[in-house]
Amino acid sequence: MIPLVFHPVYSQLALPVRHRFPIEKYQAIRDKLAECAVPDNWFYQPQPLAINDLKEYFCPDYLSDLLAGTLEPNAMRRIGFPWSEQLIRRTLTAVAGTCLTARQALEHGKALNLTGGYHHAFADFGSGFCMLNDLYLAARTMLETAGVDKVLIVDCDVHQGDGTAKLAEHNPDIITLSLHGEKNFPHRKQISDMDFPLPKGTGDDDYLDTLDSALSLALSLHRPDAVIYDAGVDVHINDDLGHLNISTAGIYRRDKLVFERCELAGLPVAAVIGGGYQRDIAALTEVHLQLFRAAGVVKQTLPARD
Repeated sequence: MIPLVFHPVYSQLALPVRHRFPIEKYQAIRDKLAECAVPDNWFYQPQPLAINDLKEYFCPDYLSDLLAGTLEPNAMRRIGFPWSEQLIRRTLTAVAGTCLTARQALEHGKALNLTGGYHHAFADFGSGFCMLNDLYLAARTMLETAGVDKVLIVDCDVHQGDGTAKLAEHNPDIITLSLHGEKNFPHRKQISDMDFPLPKGTGDDDYLDTLDSALSLALSLHRPDAVIYDAGVDVHINDDLGHLNISTAGIYRRDKLVFERCELAGLPVAAVIGGGYQRDIAALTEVHLQLFRAAGVVKQTLPARD
């Protein structure tokens, strides 16, 4: 069994017409996994985090205003969502899902959350569709476990994990690695422990060579006890916001590389699906599905080279 974490609330958010965020994709991935005969008993349902679970890591005033809906309008514009009670419920549940995924990975060797990768959230503000940083919280969750003294966050979303880098900058037990588009959001980058900016138009071979070198360096230099993997597919050639030229087959090879390198090193992996912004939800779902194929959740079929 490979634990999978999902809650229907992941896709339950009313957004304005033509909103940039593809909220439907989470349920679409869950439905596709059911079509692929993934057993229901592989799925775990998270419960929303309580505010007391967050106060140690995030600014109390920010948390209070976020939960109450009293953030300044410009702060909500920076986040990119209209405030609603459902938004808060979804956020607290999604972040809890990544923490649950981290615990399940430590127990089973790997686990995957059907959302996650909210890496633009800082301690005192949200940004880029991210309000609470689940990757950082999941790393702290792992560090509470005996025998886990260092966690490596491998972030392959096309956008730099700026919030994660800032939150972890003074914590030597959390190593941040970001492989991202050089000329892409956020325009003001933070300093991760390891940054690998890629030029526009980067294709499969250069991308995978860079990731291979990055993983080798990170594993040998930092010797982590566990890994959190953000498998964003906004690197895809057809993604509206990506500007890289990675094929579907390339994404499968990327995800497979991460799992294989971690398995070889005996490291548990907690994976999240990360960003992906094609408006064609069926096409986007197929790209995200490469993560589940690479993890062995569903049988691999050779993806189209597009």
